[in-house]
Amino acid sequence: MAIGPKPSDIPLIRRTLAVYKVSSIITGIFLLGLVVMMVCRYGFGVDIELGGASGGLALTDPDAITGLNISILLLSVHGWLYVLYLACDFVLWRTVRWSFLRFLWIAMGGIIPFLSFYFERQVPRDVEAIIADLEAAA
Repeated sequence: MAIGPKPSDIPLIRRTLAVYKVSSIITGIFLLGLVVMMVCRYGFGVDIELGGASGGLALTDPDAITGLNISILLLSVHGWLYVLYLACDFVLWRTVRWSFLRFLWIAMGGIIPFLSFYFERQVPRDVEAIIADLEAAA
């Protein structure tokens, strides 16, 4: 028996790829926001606040925040989006039958800034080539 995806996996691969592309972009955007938040918090000792004493978006001492702490929101949302990104990576890895190192490499896209944007372009090319090979063989 050949190791690789089966033609019956094509619909699942296409659906997962569509969700993966969207999740990689959104995860990458929130990761960049997280980088800004980390620079503010650990570089300057301030958090990003919305609707506090200043009324709008402001950089505020973490102990003086009275509004919505955008820094905590960025951490939480990015974490959950990364879980979605990782789940899509896992399903692609399982159905396309890539190596485990490839799974780990693509998983880095959610924790290394700008890498998810690269993978958003590269992974679909690789997957579409695999799908084309499957369709040609069928």
